Amino acid sequence: MEIQQQKGVGNSKVVKVEKEESWDLFVNQASNEVRPVVAHFGASWCVTSLSMNYKFEELAQTHPEILFLYVDVDDVQSVSSKLGVKAMPTFFLIKDKEVVNKIVGANPDEVKKMVDASAESIGVTAPPDIVVE
Repeated sequence: MEIQQQKGVGNSKVVKVEKEESWDLFVNQASNEVRPVVAHFGASWCVTSLSMNYKFEELAQTHPEILFLYVDVDDVQSVSSKLGVKAMPTFFLIKDKEVVNKIVGANPDEVKKMVDASAESIGVTAPPDIVVE
């Protein structure tokens, strides 16, 4: 079974989780496919969370082997509570249904390192950064 991408504007590679049942389905399906999950917990009113959306989408575009999920803490409070989200944004790396890494705050470099390391652990190397001089 293939994970369905979010339907909506543009060609986003980040899937928005609308309810707890969807979260469970995505995490279970990714586990069955031996596919890591990177989840961004944020809120529409949180400026620092919104500032990470572009970087998160960029990572999703360059790492199709990883499932990227976005969870609005106000929309899916049960999952946010279960994972102990206390500040936005919070990022989780989940493998085989277990949280293996957590980053609190808008730190694009740390999130990128987490994603790149996860990709390398499943045998996929990240494309090199493009440097313009």
